[in-house]
Formats: sequence, C-alpha cells, structure tokens
Amino acid sequence: MAGDPPDEGMLSWDESVFRNERVFEIDYVPETFEHRESQMQSLQYVLRPAVRGSRPLNAVVRGPPGTGKTTGVQKLFSELQAETSDVRTVRVNCQMNATRYSVFSRLFEGMFDYEPPASGISFKKLFGQVTEKLVEQEEVLVVALDDVNYLFYEGEASDTLYSLLRAHEEHSGARIGVVVVSSDPNLDVMDELDTRVQSVFRPEDIYFPPYDQHEIVDILRERIERGFQEGVVSTMVLDDVAAKTAESGDLRVGIDLLRRAGLNAEMRASKTVELEDVEKAYEKSKFVHLSRSLDGLSDSERTLVEVIAELEGEQAGTVYETFHERSGLGYTRYSEIVNKLDDLGIIDTAYADVEGRGRSRELNLAYDADAVLDRL
Repeated sequence: MAGDPPDEGMLSWDESVFRNERVFEIDYVPETFEHRESQMQSLQYVLRPAVRGSRPLNAVVRGPPGTGKTTGVQKLFSELQAETSDVRTVRVNCQMNATRYSVFSRLFEGMFDYEPPASGISFKKLFGQVTEKLVEQEEVLVVALDDVNYLFYEGEASDTLYSLLRAHEEHSGARIGVVVVSSDPNLDVMDELDTRVQSVFRPEDIYFPPYDQHEIVDILRERIERGFQEGVVSTMVLDDVAAKTAESGDLRVGIDLLRRAGLNAEMRASKTVELEDVEKAYEKSKFVHLSRSLDGLSDSERTLVEVIAELEGEQAGTVYETFHERSGLGYTRYSEIVNKLDDLGIIDTAYADVEGRGRSRELNLAYDADAVLDRL
C-alpha cells in the first residue's frame, strides 16, 4: 500500500545514508589530518619566517597522488591566514594554469580579489602590479604551485620560478616564498630546472609517502563518521574499501569509493552499504586518477588519447597520420604531446625494432581502452 512504512533496513524517500556528502568530495579539507605530523612540522618550519615578516624558505613537496600534499598545504595556509594579516597565501592549480602568464594572473587575482583585464596586459605589467601591491601592503606572499609537474610538461617551470624568486630584484622589498607540489614520482624537480633557478631556489625537500593500509583505515573511518549516518558502513565494508585503496596507493580512490558505494546503497533503498555496493562502485572509482588526468588535457591532447585508444597496438606512424588528419598539427607538437601523456602515466611508450624501418616508438595505453574512451 502507498504510504506504508518502509521495511526495516529500507530507506524512506526523505532519508539518506549520508550525514554530510560534502565530506567525500575531492577538495574537502578534513578537520583532523592524521599520519602526516612530520611533514606538517617541516612545512611549518619553512613558513615560520613569514609570520615574522621575513621571506619564508622555499620547499618541494612531493609524493604520489592521493597522499595528502594539497590538504597539508591548504591546512597550513588557512592557519597562516588566521595567525597574521601580513601574510598573503595563494594556491595555484597548475593543471589548470600551466603557463607563467596564467600563474601570475592567479597571483594578481589573489592580491587584488578580481581577475586581471582579459585583453592582453603584458607579463611585465602584470608582474609589476603584483609586486607593487605586495610592497605597498607590506605583505609577505607565499605561493603554492600545486601539481607543478604540469608547468614542467609545458616547459614553463623554470621561467615561472625564476620570476617569483627574483621578484625582490625587480621590486625591492617584495618578499615571496614558493612551495612547489609535485605528484609525478618520475619528476626530479631540481634536476629539471635551469641552473639559474637552481642557484636561487634551494628548497627544503618534504616527502609524502603512500599511506599504508592501517593508516587508510584510520582516515576513512574518520570520513565515515563525519559523512555517513551511524551504522551505515560496517567494519567489514571499511576493511574491503581500505584494501582496494591500498592497492591503488591513492587515498582519493577510497574516498570516491565510499561516496559511490553510499549512492549505490541509496539506489537500492538500503540503510546500509554492502560489499556488492563497493564492488559495483570500484568499477568507476579505480579510475579516479585517470579521470583527473584526462580532465586537465587540451582538445588536441584529448584527440591524441582518443586516436591511441582506437588504434591500440598499431604502429606509431599510423597513430601520427590519423592524429595529423584530425587535428591538423605537425610532428613536433605530436611528439611533445606524446611525452606529456607518457609523463602523466596515461600511455606507456617503448622503442621497438621494426623490420626495414629501424627503431620505432610504440604507444600503448596504460589503462583499458574502453575505460579511457568512456571518460573522454
């Protein structure tokens, strides 16, 4: 009968398994930040001079994706802002801002609280206005270049850092500290920078290792307590999610998995999340890293991924010809994009001996082709 109370264990229309779904979003900053005490101390050490009005030290924060690097920086930045009004902190997402010009546009926005004029203001002028405002306000600026690996893929990292680190020469009294955050384990930040930058950068090195399964259980349990109603997720389900997360090495997989499993339980009108909900969710959640990498690609980069997925196993020559037909781009740009996709871990490249043609580069997707095409 309509209007009958639902069975025990079944959700009614106006009920949810979630207490606060926001807890499972990628950019949520948790109140307690566990298993990262020594990294947080190192970051505090680097930034402490800023509170006293001096230029902070620089730092390279590195570690695989989903190990808490961005969260650590965001937490410290908000503590700094609460501590003193003389420090300005700006976090730039380099996946979205992969040129020196767009990095400084974000800094301008962070200093002035509005975007710079869209119509071609020169870099020199943009740079001058940022440093002038800093000196005028007598503020120290701390910049976090998050996902700095994207600046390296575009060949913009050295110029960007050089401008930031030399700002005080352009404008005496400008105090800027730089924290670069890299999620690419194959990128040696210092090695890849020009020598002119290496000599002035000299950063502290702060490493965020992957979480082990015990740590993952702790962190996910805290999210479950904040995000779900009581009794929705059993210890058995938590252990299953933690095992899958540990296997991927990326905490974001576990957080996404909890959210999707909760939504699957709601679809079944169930008050509890079961192992079947987790299994079903894992088909999508295990590709969190892939989805994020694909989201940051330009149209021409996406086109090449699509071509490689469609021509899986074909010679590189055929891939290039098809890409050239679809995009109109030449070999140099093609080669640059291949290197970037390789760096991002979307494709694997290897050289192979081809009969009659010498050595040729083989391009293979690092993921299942259907999964990639689905997400494009």
